[in-house]
Amino acid sequence: MSTTKPSIWTVADVRALGAVTDLPTAAAVLGIGRSTAYALAAAGDFPVPVLRVGRRYRVAVAYLLAIVDPASPGDLTGGRSEASIEPIRPPVRRHD
Repeated sequence: MSTTKPSIWTVADVRALGAVTDLPTAAAVLGIGRSTAYALAAAGDFPVPVLRVGRRYRVAVAYLLAIVDPASPGDLTGGRSEASIEPIRPPVRRHD
């Protein structure tokens, strides 16, 4: 996804991102710079849970919606009243 979308993100803009988005787009939604976003994600301090997929970072849009629209039910469909997403923690592989 491109971060050249609007400089002010609306709830509709965030919902239009789909289920997940990349880290620069999530950072733009939250008003965080790209470099700062990568530094926060690497340190585990990004404001919402971040998934690492290979060399890329992904952010569930539901977490962004919870911040930009706290009154929303938390899912992308708007049909359920109590939705939650738990981050998937990959198993730790140790090479001995």
